Amino acid sequence: MGIKYIFITGGVVSSLGKGITAASIGSILEDRGFTVALMKFDPYLNVDPGTMSPFQHGEVYVTDDGAETDLDLGHYYRFTHSPLSRASNITSGIIYDSVIKNERRGDYLGQTVQVIPHVTDEIKKRIEDLTHENKGVQFVIVEIGGTVGDIESLPFLEAIRQFRYARPKNCVNIHLTYVPYLKAAAEVKTKPTQHSVQALRQIGIVPDIILCRCEIPLSLEIKEKISLLCNVPTVIDEHDVNVSIYEVPLNLKRQKLDDSLLHMLGLTAPEGELKSWKEIIHILSNPKKKVTIGIVGKYIEHQDAYKSIFEALQHGAIAHEAELVLKKIESSKVKSLHDIEGCDGYLVPGGFGERGWLGKILTAKYSRENGIPYFGICLGMQIMVVEFANNVLNLSHANSTEIDPTTPDPVISLLPEQKEIKEKGGTMRLGLYRCTITPHTKAFLAYGRGEIKERHRHRYEFNNRYKRSFEEKGFCFSGIWEEGKLVEMVELKDHPWMLATQFHPEFSSKPFSPHPLFTAFIGAAITYHA
Repeated sequence: MGIKYIFITGGVVSSLGKGITAASIGSILEDRGFTVALMKFDPYLNVDPGTMSPFQHGEVYVTDDGAETDLDLGHYYRFTHSPLSRASNITSGIIYDSVIKNERRGDYLGQTVQVIPHVTDEIKKRIEDLTHENKGVQFVIVEIGGTVGDIESLPFLEAIRQFRYARPKNCVNIHLTYVPYLKAAAEVKTKPTQHSVQALRQIGIVPDIILCRCEIPLSLEIKEKISLLCNVPTVIDEHDVNVSIYEVPLNLKRQKLDDSLLHMLGLTAPEGELKSWKEIIHILSNPKKKVTIGIVGKYIEHQDAYKSIFEALQHGAIAHEAELVLKKIESSKVKSLHDIEGCDGYLVPGGFGERGWLGKILTAKYSRENGIPYFGICLGMQIMVVEFANNVLNLSHANSTEIDPTTPDPVISLLPEQKEIKEKGGTMRLGLYRCTITPHTKAFLAYGRGEIKERHRHRYEFNNRYKRSFEEKGFCFSGIWEEGKLVEMVELKDHPWMLATQFHPEFSSKPFSPHPLFTAFIGAAITYHA
């Protein structure tokens, strides 16, 4: 079979869950024996989300090759086995930057450079590049960010129209819309979906399938109405789930979305069962224990800022068949122990800047002094280091040079190669690095091996000048990047479970394959709770 393409667009409003939809479709197709690759087009002019505030965009998901990408790639990773790289997330910034560079080199041979054909050709080329990079892929699922009607997404929509025109038998267009439920009238309203499909048709795209995001399952009558008025035979609802987003593949499977896709593309395949997804939902619906984890961060008010961390904690809880209760604590509002106490474990995630710093320091101190499990990630490791220096080594003014550039004891300092860098985008220590784990440590016990590879996104590191002083007081450096002599993991010898990493383990956790550190952390928190 030739490569098949599924394009997913969104209408009516943003934040409908196109990323989870794309990932769920990928998981269903994998369950039926196909190989898939997913990619996301983002219409904004930033080259990548790396310089964007988490309040604006949510978390930045990092791939093995060091690309700073949209958080939807995290959904792709958790739901499927799709290969992910910098080719998997393309923005308008990347497209226009490439087109302008081509023009400056004279590649267009004196032509007037225009959106059509030059920008649209570059977009189509990126889809083809992904397929060439991943030999053997049978399905490419392409999510178009934004909402139909947005001016910035028009070049992408025109590009996929042209792409399908050249491959009519190998492409399917899925349009995800919103069907609101008006409580006062006790009715669902289909008019927004009708207008959205009309807008899509005006630019030359006719959807093959309409997916309807809604609060409650839609009746057959409503689906038939949408089908008739939009002239689209296949209408499927994506209603709010009861237990977890991991129900979405099961919901789409029940409505035979996979059968519809295969029929449209002239394919057959053995029937899938989604057995693993059913097992996950069973565990989530029937927990045998309960654990409460406090997340102390500065972006708590944005639900997507720590998306991968929330999911990785859930994966760790699933491994222990436990109900996870998350207590989200805004670090800048932490003034006393009363603001954080009452949890079975604490996680301090990554971040940048001084806001909320003292609340995180207090969390590390409280966890250390009371034997409560603590997991620090990226900035959370630096917090653990500074707190220990202040209160155990009696270096009262020790700090990170990010927070206090004049500190007399810079226990955390800027990487040497970072000191001359002026540009902020894509210039941190990014991507996959090897780490050697010290035997007989909690880290070694969690991983079960002495060498690992994990993804990074940071500028600051532990200052090795202080290493001996820390070790003399029971601080263990359990993970080291040998090539650069950089500290990757730390832990306390005389604490039940206080461990932190400079890398981001949350990026490589899946519901069926929980990251070992999250599994170990949740296990320690369950033990503390008992």
